[in-house]
Amino acid sequence: MTKKELAEIADEQIDRNREKIFNFAGSIIREPEEGFREEKTAAKVKALFDELNIEYRDGLAVTGIKGVLTGGREGPTVAILAELDAIINRDHPLADQESGAVHACGHFAQLAQLIGSAIGLKDIMKELAGRVVFFAVPSEEYINLEFRQQLKDDGRIKYFGGKQELIYRGEFDDIDLIVMQHAQSEYPGKKAFISAGSNGFIGKRVRFLGRAAHAGVAPFKGINALNAFNIALAAIHAQRETFKDEDRVRVHPIITKGGDSVNVVPGEVIVEFMVRASSVEAIKETSSKVDLALKAGAMAVGARVEITNTPGYLPIENNEELTGIWTENAVQLLGRDNVFSIGAFGGSTDMGDLTQIKPGIHPYVGSFSGDLHSKNFK
Repeated sequence: MTKKELAEIADEQIDRNREKIFNFAGSIIREPEEGFREEKTAAKVKALFDELNIEYRDGLAVTGIKGVLTGGREGPTVAILAELDAIINRDHPLADQESGAVHACGHFAQLAQLIGSAIGLKDIMKELAGRVVFFAVPSEEYINLEFRQQLKDDGRIKYFGGKQELIYRGEFDDIDLIVMQHAQSEYPGKKAFISAGSNGFIGKRVRFLGRAAHAGVAPFKGINALNAFNIALAAIHAQRETFKDEDRVRVHPIITKGGDSVNVVPGEVIVEFMVRASSVEAIKETSSKVDLALKAGAMAVGARVEITNTPGYLPIENNEELTGIWTENAVQLLGRDNVFSIGAFGGSTDMGDLTQIKPGIHPYVGSFSGDLHSKNFK
């Protein structure tokens, strides 16, 4: 068969199973789960793999599922990836009432693409060379770090990112090429995009340790850990003019503990940071500047500071040859006016780690609205 004939068969199978794919995506949206907790989501993927008679291994890096279809002759192994986890945004109308998890990053659509690809390729694999791996991977969103640290302490994971953990466990050793598409909502009316790359980052967990005291009776007996962080944050802001435009630096913290009681001078403040930039060198340089500011804030009020750096994600490096192949196929399917290139992505993903060691691409698809991670994304 020709490539065109095979593509037509795959398209027909996908169209025939349109309702099944949409129903699957809807069920994922209705039951969002945090990273390394995607038990229900993984079960739904496995149920469809069972229905399609796709062999798989599960429980990889806690919840990952690795399905495979084998072609009629020897050839490369291509992996199609989809992410199982959701983000936390309690303001989103579809957020889980208990956990606050919601699919406001479009991972439900990735999973639908994964299943759709499996349906389309299953009956034509004998005409193809090599293997296709359908890999549902856990924990891309870098959130809930205390839970992940507990998993690490218990020996269940070594790295906080799902793909990082799978790399460590050797689950990509048998894979030659990697493709994963992601939702994009910033260009209304456009359907497919390829970006110039992404930022990487390093994670920080910071503890400012002061001395608690009665905030009304004897605040002078305390050392205010919250003031230490406020000074540190001002010092970080003072560094921003030193960040180079081409490095696309982003430094953003969140306070996870601001004290224990409003009438007690805060004796402990805990802050999580992400320090992002476009290269490893820029990440390291910015991280050092942030650490200086954190130490200065603590020193200014006589507090102590503990800084724990954790490996974040590496910048994406899209493979040029794969980008060309993807773009050619996207144009054939969607038309030239619906496919275009965009600048580098300011966010980060552990897909970046994979593209640093394997040929891979991370293109984007449209048909979404609102802003990623926000309450209006859909």
